[in-house]
Amino acid sequence: MADYVIAIDQGTTSTRAIVFDKQGNIVSVGQLEHEQIFPRAGWVEHDPMEIWRNTREVIGLALAKADITRHSIEAIGITNQRETAVVWDRTTGRPVYNAIVWQDTRTQDIVDRLAADGGVERFKDTVGLPLATYFSGTKIAWILENVDGAREKAEAGDLIFGTTDTWVLWNLTGGANGGVHVTDVTNASRTLFLNLETLEWDEEILAAFGVPRSMLPEVKSSSEIYGHAAPASLLREVPIAGILGDQQAATFGQAAFGKGEAKNTYGTGNFLIFNTGEEIIRSENGLLTTIGYKLGDQPTHYALEGSIAVTGSLVQWLRDNLGIISSAPEVETLATQVEDNGGAYIVPAFSGLFAPHWRPDARGAIVGLTRYVDKRHLARAALESTAFQSAEVLQAVNADAQVPLSELKVDGGMTANDTLMQFQADVLGVPVVRPVVAETTALGAAYAAGLAVGFWKDLDELRANWQEDTRWEPRMDESERARRLRLWGKAVTRTFDWVDEDV
Repeated sequence: MADYVIAIDQGTTSTRAIVFDKQGNIVSVGQLEHEQIFPRAGWVEHDPMEIWRNTREVIGLALAKADITRHSIEAIGITNQRETAVVWDRTTGRPVYNAIVWQDTRTQDIVDRLAADGGVERFKDTVGLPLATYFSGTKIAWILENVDGAREKAEAGDLIFGTTDTWVLWNLTGGANGGVHVTDVTNASRTLFLNLETLEWDEEILAAFGVPRSMLPEVKSSSEIYGHAAPASLLREVPIAGILGDQQAATFGQAAFGKGEAKNTYGTGNFLIFNTGEEIIRSENGLLTTIGYKLGDQPTHYALEGSIAVTGSLVQWLRDNLGIISSAPEVETLATQVEDNGGAYIVPAFSGLFAPHWRPDARGAIVGLTRYVDKRHLARAALESTAFQSAEVLQAVNADAQVPLSELKVDGGMTANDTLMQFQADVLGVPVVRPVVAETTALGAAYAAGLAVGFWKDLDELRANWQEDTRWEPRMDESERARRLRLWGKAVTRTFDWVDEDV
């Protein structure tokens, strides 16, 4: 048996390849950012060909840094930005349009059109999701309706769709020369097309969206051999054996395998996932019902999810758009220079508000400004907005699951910010726990792949790998916590009803 598993983490801002050993430790990392394309306000795109080029290069970087070859790799796992949609020609392998990113809001007219008959929850009983620009389905429909010749080619069977896991897998297994057109259940559950109970594409919903069934990938479990890397790959003949959407992968990497376990990932956005076991819980409080994971022929595990669009990207906005900071870590340096936010609250509804509000009409706002407020207070308010948004989501989880969370496992880049993590514990009123290996997204994909080929024996072995690094205990008293959350709630309401026909 080989010594390592490699995970390809195709994220919103970069693509990484990470080599893991048997203990779940990182051996090496290759990483490249890709361009964020903003053609118009509310439009966000990526170049799929750039993503594929970067994928090949980061694999080479990771192997070189570890000083190993494909012979040392037992399996390949893939994790990805989930709802981002790619449509390409199955014969040429060329995309017909850029990837439309999960943050993109251009499809609101399609959402409104579909919601005219039954409202935004028209398909929710079947797919667990409200109609929203966030999910892949409306993005595919937009491409078919707006790209010249796309509808005709799709109906002729020439175009295929995939989230970026499928795009990477298809290319890695040969592309136009025999590439495997597959996705896993977790990514499929983010399209608006998958029946959560049968795990099959819903023909009636596809017809309502005008999307041909022939475009869609085959749905497989999260842990099985889908195919092998093509001869031209540096990883040729190595099995690709695990796929999990990024947030489900992070949950898996946190070893939150059982009912009632949860994690919160702090990245471009924030995503809290609460494992509901084999039970489908349909949220009454603005959360998504989604698939957590499925290992081979074993039962499907479901989850509740609170998706927050803008957290880490708010820090990027302070840096790139306002110039308040010159690097992301500077936000903590500024924030610690003041004791509080000075009364200022930032609600970053740049693309509307996701969970638990689902208000596409909302837009970002900074409220509570006085002459006293300076950039230090704004830096602190930016960090606090991440914690407040997560607190709202956790309150919804507690209401739906009726099992109050006793602690929160966290991961992602922003968890390196101790100030934020302490404030998160304070406004939640429960401990916040960070693991030793914070790269849980890639680790989860590696785990899924390794389980499929016997590199790891079972979930108990993976649980034994998890180790606590830092724990933050809440220090804020209950009355102050309630006051801060009340003010945050007032700030959120100020963002509503901004978008109308004239905006």
